[in-house]
Amino acid sequence: MSEPIFRSDVTVELVRAAAQDSDVLFAARVSTQGEQSLEGADHEAGARDKGLINYLMRDRHGSPFEHNSMTFYVQAPIFVFREFMRHRIASYNEESGRYRELRPVFYVPNEDRNLVQIGKTGHYEFIPGTPEQYELVDREVRQSCTQAYESYQRMLEAGVAREVARTVLPVTIYSSMYVTMNARALMNFLSLRTMREGTHFPSFPQREIEMVAEKMEQFWVDLMPMTAEAFNANGRVAP
Repeated sequence: MSEPIFRSDVTVELVRAAAQDSDVLFAARVSTQGEQSLEGADHEAGARDKGLINYLMRDRHGSPFEHNSMTFYVQAPIFVFREFMRHRIASYNEESGRYRELRPVFYVPNEDRNLVQIGKTGHYEFIPGTPEQYELVDREVRQSCTQAYESYQRMLEAGVAREVARTVLPVTIYSSMYVTMNARALMNFLSLRTMREGTHFPSFPQREIEMVAEKMEQFWVDLMPMTAEAFNANGRVAP
């Protein structure tokens, strides 16, 4: 049996993209220019276009931000994917534990991850744990994941179907997926899954899904810098 691998990070890669600020502009201008908007469909956004993008964001004219596409490859623990797929704003394809033997890669929090919740539901914060708490979490996660994967392997070796054997595996095991969305959907995701100062509607996401969101946002900022700037300037509210 392969030795379990323990990680404290996530992987996000931009697989392909058809997304730039000018996509927002030509889509918006068809409202007033009709067929003439075709003449500007291929031009790059310039400084004078910044005001239009900001206006659309500020007044929440959202549909022009949908005429683009980004596909990301994500590796993360399964519990992150279950939160991710609460967002019914994207297309998903995830690796299947029915059709392939899952690799022994598991998530374990490191000492950068706050451990202790203070306060009641709806009004709480997380703070760092003690050295003893970090040691306990690390030990228990590694031990339980190792035991679970050994059980999984024993069932596979006995001829049990993968879809049955996987039932012993914890949600800390890593999975992978492709997720495709447009900029409007991504802004909706980012508004809920990142914590930033100065947002109109503060969000308090679980740290592990925020790690994914932060990596996705950086790719998007490079693709659509004017749109990202307007998103931040207007309180990170999805239009």
